[in-house]
Order: sequence, then C-alpha cells, then structure tokens
Amino acid sequence: MHAQLSLPPRDDRVHVLEVIGNAIVGGMERWVERLIERLPPERFVVSALVPCEGPFAERLRALGTNVVATPMPSDPSWDSIQLAASLVRHAGVHLLHAHLPNAHVLAALAGRLAGRPVLATVHGRQLTLADLELHRSAGSHLSAVCRQTYFHALGLGVQPSLLSFDPNGVDCAVFQPRSRTQRSGLLRTRLGLAPDVPLLGFAGRLSPEKGPEVFVRSIWPLLARLKQAHAVIAGDGPMRAGLEREIGQLRLHKRVHFVGLVEDMAGFYGEIDLLANTSHSEAMPLNVMEAMASGVPVVATRVGGVPDIVAHGYDGWLVAPGDCDDIGGRCAGLLADAALRAQFGAHARQRVLKHFNLDRCTAQVQQLLVRLAGSETSMAVTPLRRPVAADFVA
Repeated sequence: MHAQLSLPPRDDRVHVLEVIGNAIVGGMERWVERLIERLPPERFVVSALVPCEGPFAERLRALGTNVVATPMPSDPSWDSIQLAASLVRHAGVHLLHAHLPNAHVLAALAGRLAGRPVLATVHGRQLTLADLELHRSAGSHLSAVCRQTYFHALGLGVQPSLLSFDPNGVDCAVFQPRSRTQRSGLLRTRLGLAPDVPLLGFAGRLSPEKGPEVFVRSIWPLLARLKQAHAVIAGDGPMRAGLEREIGQLRLHKRVHFVGLVEDMAGFYGEIDLLANTSHSEAMPLNVMEAMASGVPVVATRVGGVPDIVAHGYDGWLVAPGDCDDIGGRCAGLLADAALRAQFGAHARQRVLKHFNLDRCTAQVQQLLVRLAGSETSMAVTPLRRPVAADFVA
C-alpha cells in the first residue's frame, strides 16, 4: 500500500505534477511514461496523480515518480480537488500537466486553488468541449500532439499564445529494423509459423475507435488469395470476444491469431512484415510510428494526424476509413512484393528518424514545461513563439 506520499525536497528544479486521466495500456499512457523517462532529474522533479492503483502506477514509481491515486471522474469530488490542491502546495509543484479531459478538470480546479499554471496535452484529433471550456475559464495552456488538433483549436478561438503543437515521437534506438536472421522468433514460434510465412499485424486497443472489425473484414479475401499468409492481432479490449466469434464464423481461426497485450512491442514489429492501422479516429498513433521506425511498412487510414506520418506511395499506403476492399488490396499487394516492402520500410525508417525522433519531441515539451513553470505565481502564461508554416512541414 502507498498510504503516504514521500514528498520531494524543495530545490531549484521544476516540479511537475502529471495528472493522468486513465491508467490502461494505451498510447497516452506510453507517451507519459516516455516523457517522464526523459525529463532530466537534475532539472525536473515529477509527481503524478492517477485514477487508480495498478501496473501503470507501479511503472511510474519505477521511474522515480511520486504517485498518488485519486478518483478522477469528469465531475471530481471535493476530496479529489482538495487532495490535488494540497499536494501542489505542500510538495512545491510549479506546474500541473493534464492528460485527457477528466484530468484537465481536476488540474484546472486544483491549479486555480493553488495559484499554479496548467498545461493540458490534447491527445485526440480534435479539441473537446471540456478542454475548450477549461482553457477559457482557467487559462490552461493547450498542447496539441496532432497538427489537425492545433488548427482546430485555432478555429475555435484559442489564442496562439496559449497553444502549441508538440507532436508525438518514437524511440528510434529501441524500435529498429530487424532482418529475418535478427528476429527473436519467439512470436512465430509461439504461433507455429516458419520465418518466411507472410505475417500481417494489427496493434491497438480492441475498441470501436480503432476499427479492429475493419481489419478482420479486410483480411478475409486477402487470406483467401495468399494461402501462406497469416495475421496477428496484438491488444485487448471490449471487442475481443465479438471479433473471435466473427473470425470463427469466417473460418479463419487457424490463420488469425490473438496474442493479447504485448510487453515487447519492438520484438512484435520485428516479427511482422506489414502493419495495418484501420482506425476510425486517431491523432498521432504510436503504433504507426513504432512500426515505421522498425522498418515495417504500413497501410493506414487517413484520419487525424496519420497523413502527417505516412507519405502515401513512398513509405506506406493511406486508405479511407472503413474501406475494406482498398485496405485488403493494399495489404495483399505489399505482402506479395518483398522488394516494395523493403523499399517502403527503408523510407519509413528514415522519415521517422528525421521528423518523429522521440528525443527531439520530448526536448520540445521540456522547453514548454520550463517556460510555463516560470509563470507559477501569477497564472499568466509566458507567451510562446507563434508557430510558422515551416513547423508543420514534414
């Protein structure tokens, strides 16, 4: 049990309180973990509020983070607000950093009570009404991970001085291309597949916005055409049971494999030949960037920030959401053409190295945290440089 929080000593470092609205295995949580990993301890102290105890909270503690769990509904109780405000005051927090609208509500209220600035990172492809209202009422600075979200916020009247574009990034040292001789072979051995069997992958939460049912319906004709090909689905969620039933009805259960949550995602990408991202809604999906950094070509729906990541016809293919025929056809073409896969994969790796390297992206967020923390006494956020067109050219 963690009944008492060990408060960090007061010093001249920037103390950031990460207020995190969910604690599942998802892209937002991984983004927060990677940011905390890269905040230099000689410059930053990090504490965190999470909605519940569990593996995510323990992973944050393993990074040296002070973690407190408190309920975080969209209408937080006075107990949660008081806890957050007290933590801010007594631990010497300079800045609250919120993730998801429910966390933004708690951070905005606690920040107001304690007189501290609030940063809210918007992980979705559009600004929610809650984020907009909190920005207007509490003066929160908004950070968009997706270019579409940034311009959506401008269109809703968010002042440029209280808005920044801070895209996601991927650790290119962890996610690297692997030849067939470099593969661990653990996944294929587990599935009973030879090293040369064409393997198509899906990685993501099995929930409606990720479109896993589109993936299943897209690969049905593909597997009928490519008799050796198999597909693997990494992830879990509320749609899993229904997807398994549908795969059974299509008589694909021997060629479509569920592997659940995967700890070693770099190993997963090293075993597959192609990734399909069939989401109906995305911002800057980590699975697409991780696969590309691993030299794996992608077929992805052109939603949210995906067109900023994938260069159509150069390092992957972009398709319309829900277009099973096009998705299946593009995947079949790549699985049947090893030379084109290799070309797309090499281009994908270079693109991520140039534009979405995690060190570059987290350095940008570090600069933002330092600037905003400097305004803690007045709640007036220091104006940031207004982005120019060149900032959005990938």
